[in-house]
Amino acid sequence: MTTATRKRQPADESGAVFDRELEDLPQELRWREWMGRVEAVLFASASPVSREDLARVVGQGASVEMLIEDIQAELTGRPYELAQVAGGWMFRTRPQFADAIKTTADLGDQSLAFTEMEMGVLCAIAYHQPIDRAGLADIFGKEVSRDLLARLRYKDLIASGPRSPRPGAPHTFVTTETFLVTFDLQSLRDLPELEIVEPSNLAD
Repeated sequence: MTTATRKRQPADESGAVFDRELEDLPQELRWREWMGRVEAVLFASASPVSREDLARVVGQGASVEMLIEDIQAELTGRPYELAQVAGGWMFRTRPQFADAIKTTADLGDQSLAFTEMEMGVLCAIAYHQPIDRAGLADIFGKEVSRDLLARLRYKDLIASGPRSPRPGAPHTFVTTETFLVTFDLQSLRDLPELEIVEPSNLAD
């Protein structure tokens, strides 16, 4: 790598150039260092990290996907895994340890228990977004309470979308990245085939 090329690499706050390529290291050690960088970035992030962001800490010729595969292989048998969700990767505990975590860990307000109506409304928003309250009322045959929508907002599963073309331009609702992560989806295209929900069977 030339001096000119090195100068084009980003510098940290102290002005030092961040060495992505690690050309001074043997190939095996270079790969291990890249694995460590990717793992550190993922460990420090509370949300999925995209391929583009991970590529910023490894050499231009490095395959982020292959680095991820090697990290995943080393996690075999561990109680946590590296999962691909919401267009990126993130660490999470394996499902079989959920009961142990609930028994001992202080999860605060992270509970994601839903009433049947909450789940129905969340599904309606997911499949019909952007949708406003009037649109939800058309689906369920009754008005959906603001309190229910507020609970879904509090759990960061829905957010405000574009204004509706209806008179008064009410706000619409859309799902969030947290929704994708919670339900283990890469994108909304991964939603399962829509099932018919009987509104009369749902209680608020």
